[in-house]
Amino acid sequence: MYQTKAYSVASASASFTSDTIQRREPTERDVQIEILFCGVCHSDLHTARDEWSSVMPTTYPCVPGHEIVGRVTGIGSQVTSHGIGDLVGVGCMVDSDHICPTCQDHQEQFCHNGTYTYNSPDKHGTAPVTYGGYSESIVVDERFVLRVPANLDLAGVAPLLCAGITTYSPIRRWGDLTGKKVGVVGLGGLGHMGVKFARAFGAHVVVFTTSPHKKEDALRLGAHEVIISTNTEAMQQHAGTFNFILDTIAADHDINAYINMLGRDGNITLVGAPDTPLQVSAFALLFGRKSLSGSLIGGIEETQEMLDFCGEHSIISDVEIIPIQQINQAYERLVKSDVKYRFSIDMASLKVE
Repeated sequence: MYQTKAYSVASASASFTSDTIQRREPTERDVQIEILFCGVCHSDLHTARDEWSSVMPTTYPCVPGHEIVGRVTGIGSQVTSHGIGDLVGVGCMVDSDHICPTCQDHQEQFCHNGTYTYNSPDKHGTAPVTYGGYSESIVVDERFVLRVPANLDLAGVAPLLCAGITTYSPIRRWGDLTGKKVGVVGLGGLGHMGVKFARAFGAHVVVFTTSPHKKEDALRLGAHEVIISTNTEAMQQHAGTFNFILDTIAADHDINAYINMLGRDGNITLVGAPDTPLQVSAFALLFGRKSLSGSLIGGIEETQEMLDFCGEHSIISDVEIIPIQQINQAYERLVKSDVKYRFSIDMASLKVE
């Protein structure tokens, strides 16, 4: 094992402070990565503050970060897919059992024995739980290390490993979107990626937002139209016209208002996770044979497909680059949605600690 610098929290109410953690030496199937950038996801905040204690209690110290981009500095003797110096990425998972039906179907995100990038039991015994990307380096099984297109800005690539695949996966799964009318509910870290992907797939993209001041940015990001969802007349004008809607809202909201926007056989997919159950009208679904579904991240194969697609279409996340020393302030701003549209930590800042 070796030691590496990191930023961690010691409790749910603690601030992030400089720390030193242990990493395992690469095994024969491992890739050692120098972390260059790490995105900041709202899941990081929830975990650091133990806000998901009922389903995923946090083990401290906690080192979050699952939107990782870096450079390969070491490989195991049997690694064939990556070489020293390669630009690579690591997302929300670092391992699975590889043998269950979901893994065999390249859907590792649903593996019941999967290992998350942080706050997951560390089967290698290096630490009680896995530590994430708020650190200098990480060691990951090569099967969970992704190739990063060389033409993309690395700071903007980092959030693709979570926000990117979370929105790409349901949009891609819906089918051919060319000329179809696609709605994106919310224009935040997830929503802005949904707009970019839907536009790249050839859809007519409409953003739903409660904030009139976001209209200009929505159009800049690729939306063709913007609907202020509190405007009843505007909502009625578009009722029954959408083929697909991606709902990125994590707060309680009226889901039926958006189900009513769907045309026959239309679908609305949730990628946001409100704390309280949503009230769904059965009649809103029955009349029009509409469907409501949810989506997590994607498997490793699909995540690589997403990165390649981003390389071909020059898609990255809109980011604000921060040094690791500003992570506590970034969390406070994240709570207020005060970022366009993701924070990306320049991990070179950790070297001055």
